[in-house]
Amino acid sequence: MAKPVLFDYFRSSTSYRVRIALGLKGIEYERVAVNLLDGAQQAPGYLAVNPQGLVPTLEIDGLRLTQSLAILDYLDITRPEPPLIPPDPADAARVRALALLVACDIHPVNNLRVLKYLKATLGQPQEARDAWYRHWVAEGFAALEAMAAPSAGRFIFGDSPTLADICLVPQMFNARRFGVPLDDCPTLVRADAEANGLEAFARAHPDAIEAAT
Repeated sequence: MAKPVLFDYFRSSTSYRVRIALGLKGIEYERVAVNLLDGAQQAPGYLAVNPQGLVPTLEIDGLRLTQSLAILDYLDITRPEPPLIPPDPADAARVRALALLVACDIHPVNNLRVLKYLKATLGQPQEARDAWYRHWVAEGFAALEAMAAPSAGRFIFGDSPTLADICLVPQMFNARRFGVPLDDCPTLVRADAEANGLEAFARAHPDAIEAAT
């Protein structure tokens, strides 16, 4: 069977999530870099792969999958060990809520497309764009900290990495890049540090990807 192929950008949060999951599942893959800063995602060749012109795209099992959460769901169903979602329905709902807070409420308003639109179309200066980014991350992290603290263990939920950690870690990386204060998020900081101590998370880190390129 052909080795899976991941089309990604090294600093893309969504790509970062999929790299982590592939590592946790022990899936070796080939990486095809798509430089978002150069607009490679809008090139005809890549649009033929992913009509949205977004990353990541994962080719696996004869399929071409898009949207990071859909990819993670597919991987967890087809390669159930280690599980990304707890078996208990209530715990599963909590983990999904934590993950979706990041993936649906924080990330979409701060991704590269939005920041480029703020700059190129709305004419917002760097200071305003950075303030925009920090506002939405800080607001989201305040809620995430409150939701996570009661059930956190070594990780953001319990003592094993889950879908919630896979979404948290890339967002924490970007929060630090943009200077978002994290003093009021001790649970998130602790879980992020714990996760980054695992090989699957460390190998997926943008710095590790850039160094290997």
